[in-house]
Amino acid sequence: MADETAAAHQPRSEPRAATGWGLAASVYVFTVVMMGTTLPTPLYPLFEQRFGFGTAFTTQLFAIYAVGVIGALIVFGRLSDGLGRRPLLRLGVIFSIASAVLFLIGSHIGLLLTGRVLSGLAAGIFTSTATVTVLENAPAGRERLAGSLATAANMGGLGLGILTSGLLARFAPAPLVTPFLVNAIMLVIAGVALLLVRDRTRGGATAVQLQLPRIPASAKRMFAAASPGAITGFAVCGLYSAIAPSFIGQTLHVTSTAVTGSVVFLLFGASATAQVLLRGMGDRRLIIGGTVTMIVSMGALVFALMAGSLPVLIVSAALAGAGQGLVFMTGMRAITAVTAPEHRTEATTSYFILAYVFMSVPAIGAGFLAAEVGLADATVIFALAVAVVCVAGLAGARRFESVT
Repeated sequence: MADETAAAHQPRSEPRAATGWGLAASVYVFTVVMMGTTLPTPLYPLFEQRFGFGTAFTTQLFAIYAVGVIGALIVFGRLSDGLGRRPLLRLGVIFSIASAVLFLIGSHIGLLLTGRVLSGLAAGIFTSTATVTVLENAPAGRERLAGSLATAANMGGLGLGILTSGLLARFAPAPLVTPFLVNAIMLVIAGVALLLVRDRTRGGATAVQLQLPRIPASAKRMFAAASPGAITGFAVCGLYSAIAPSFIGQTLHVTSTAVTGSVVFLLFGASATAQVLLRGMGDRRLIIGGTVTMIVSMGALVFALMAGSLPVLIVSAALAGAGQGLVFMTGMRAITAVTAPEHRTEATTSYFILAYVFMSVPAIGAGFLAAEVGLADATVIFALAVAVVCVAGLAGARRFESVT
């Protein structure tokens, strides 16, 4: 028995060398799973017509996804350190396929809710595991490229899911079926592509260790400074993902899913682009620039709703995405810079949990507020609240000087 126990704790053999194929495969899998998480966004008005629910329920449908993300971050956040990266990623792909199948069936609201929970679980697993997997699959000398690709796969995948769904729903037959069928096929390919992904983990304890939210003492001051950016950045993502399809249709009277998908895609695309292009700037400049950009974007959003202007709404989405990307990226790297390696999972998981809570709660509030004061007025109130928190966040910008 002692021999068996000792054997069980023997390190695994050295992992194979990182290759370009492994890097490409890990980026593809990351992108496709994140695409699936935002696929329903342009379709919410169509689901509303089919099942007869309103904006308030749409925001709940969105928020339950965030609950799945948070649950996965807590339960699966540290599991890949013991089981390996690929087994966890494989589980995420399975959850994502199951979600697509439930939406394909789509015969009952309960299936949609379950599908969104499974999609959230997949996103939570990939948030905590896929980024490090992409980095571990970088060939020598390509580490900076891998970091940029991981960012692009995450935020870009979210945007591509919205764009793909909107275009397929507009130009392909069966708008509530085709997007999920295409995604399911891409996910099956992703499952095969995982065979090319390198897994650097060597084993260890395989028991489930809950990654409860905890802020290491060394990171508390920086976490407090970065929190407004996480709160406002993901609240804006929640607003555009959960509410934008409705107010584009009801307030601007634009019902094309292609237009809706393109507008929300612009938010996530601008986020990924800004992170990749401006990552080399100083942290303090990025925080100030990103925060001011989000404040301006909220002003543009209010003007777009008051004037009924789609072009101004498009500008607001691009500005909001760029600002969100800069403040969230900078906050994350600033927190990890002041945190010891053995505590970074705790810190980053807490940061993501904070972000996803404020991605869902304000969206739900805006949905219920819309029933009382109207969708346009509810969105204006939300935008003003975001701007106020952004202004408060500027007060902590000086703390980023030490890591600039």
